[in-house]
Amino acid sequence: MAAELLLDTGAIVSLLDRAQRRHREFVEFFATWTGQVVTTEAVLTEATHLLGRVHGGALACLDFVLAGGALLVPSTPSSLRRARDLMERYADLPMDFADATLVVLAEDLKTDHVLTTDQRGFNAYRISGRGRFRPCI
Repeated sequence: MAAELLLDTGAIVSLLDRAQRRHREFVEFFATWTGQVVTTEAVLTEATHLLGRVHGGALACLDFVLAGGALLVPSTPSSLRRARDLMERYADLPMDFADATLVVLAEDLKTDHVLTTDQRGFNAYRISGRGRFRPCI
């Protein structure tokens, strides 16, 4: 089985909004992924906000997670502290909270697979200070 796949905000939006330029590409990739898909509450919050401009988009986003499209991993005090440290470290990019939670999750799960539209950020972020992410598209 494949490693866990981290699902970023842009990927969720691209999967669920047919008007997105890369919608088909993301849907085709997602349909072939055989491993577990995970995301965070921060990513879900961003995605529902962005999809709120699409008729039924915010509800579709919640339904996607509720139907098992991705496992929602909650934050802990320890993961929040680590996310804060990462946001401070990458302040020059800047790193937003949702991205920080995904980097922490990558460290916890020991995965480097990410489905994202944010190539700039995930090319710069390091897992445990060293490892690089492998964007899947």
